[in-house]
Parts: sequence; structure tokens; C-alpha cells
Amino acid sequence: MQTNLTSINAISRAMPAAAGSNDAAASDRPAALVESTELLRGNKAVGILHNGSLYRLQATKLGKLILTK
Repeated sequence: MQTNLTSINAISRAMPAAAGSNDAAASDRPAALVESTELLRGNKAVGILHNGSLYRLQATKLGKLILTK
């Protein structure tokens, strides 16, 4: 499946800047793009530690992603 980078850039520009960001130019830059396969590395789920809390990113049988705390 080919990724449409124009659409991704448009979406990332529409996303709000990170909380606490004082850099006005940061909202003009596209968000970093990471393939889900890079995160999952062949596994069905991966743990993500964020601000001291553990989250679980899971791929479903239908190819969707679920993020739970």
C-alpha cells in the first residue's frame, strides 16, 4: 500500500502543536512519520511508556490499531 505523503502532511498540519511548545514554527513542520510495522516489529502488540504510564498499542485482525492505557 502506498502512503500519500501529501495527505499525511495536511493531517499533521491540522493537528495541534504539542502542549507546552513555545516554538511557533513547530506547528508549520509536519509530524514525524513512523510505520506501524517499525513499532510492532512483527508482534501483535507493543508496550509504550509515556510520562510514567504504560500504554499498549495493538494491531487487530482487521488491520486497525488500538491504543489502551
